[in-house]
Amino acid sequence: MKYVVGCIADKRGREAISLALALSKSLAAPTHAELELVHIIRGSAPEDAGSHSERVYQQFLQQSAQKWMDRALALVPSNMTARTHIRFAGSMAEGLLEAVSAFKADLVVVGAASHGPFRRFTVGSVANALLHSSPVPVALAPSGYLPPREITRITCALGTRTGADSVLEVAVDSAAIRHVPLRLISLVALDGDSIHADAGQWARVHAATTLERAIEGVRARTIVTADVAQGKSTEAAIDSLDWDESEIVMIGSSRLAERSRIFLGSTANKMLRALPVPMVVVPRFHVPVPAAARLGHI
Repeated sequence: MKYVVGCIADKRGREAISLALALSKSLAAPTHAELELVHIIRGSAPEDAGSHSERVYQQFLQQSAQKWMDRALALVPSNMTARTHIRFAGSMAEGLLEAVSAFKADLVVVGAASHGPFRRFTVGSVANALLHSSPVPVALAPSGYLPPREITRITCALGTRTGADSVLEVAVDSAAIRHVPLRLISLVALDGDSIHADAGQWARVHAATTLERAIEGVRARTIVTADVAQGKSTEAAIDSLDWDESEIVMIGSSRLAERSRIFLGSTANKMLRALPVPMVVVPRFHVPVPAAARLGHI
């Protein structure tokens, strides 16, 4: 497994590294993830600069970035494989997507916007761009995130639209490999707009159905539970659930997403802003790594 970690010279960069470290841990064994710590500088590389002044400025940014990247690398335990990269691109999102392609990465990890409240998300321009175009899962660290000793639970939010099977498969496999419980949640916002006459009853039936499917997929590899979260809004439904600081949430992409691409839907966007724990967004119809070659989906 290979993770591209977006490193900015502030707390967002440290939080992204913290989440990458958390995802690379397992109760049973390490996932053998390799971390590609990537810092993006906007504009051309010094050797491609159009003028002397631009070349000098880009060299200054590169030298300053290298100091930060040396500190970032020091945050990674010595028994893990990690490399630093300084790349040039038109934007950070563009540069990270190019790095994902260049390094054949399985996951991209970024932090929340710098002005977000503690333990909550504010989606900045970089995360927003990734959440509408990435070909690989995107992991988002909330503001103030610190790496737990280990991930203790994976929660998977499931809908009813086509494409939900892929996120369920990734969640089941990720929980099984880490030997942690898997919790399935079905969200019901009782705002009067539901297409179901009895939204609460429908959600319970849906949760039971997805629980049955997940148990069949996970077999005896981990414990699976299901919860229905109800509230006057999606945010209220999220707040009604209990959350462990050491868990992560997985969710699939909107039906508007192209195949094997992420597109964050309206419900997922509302979830993101209410969650106090990291979220991993899985591309639509995501094809997991073959079992024979798999060391961990995320």
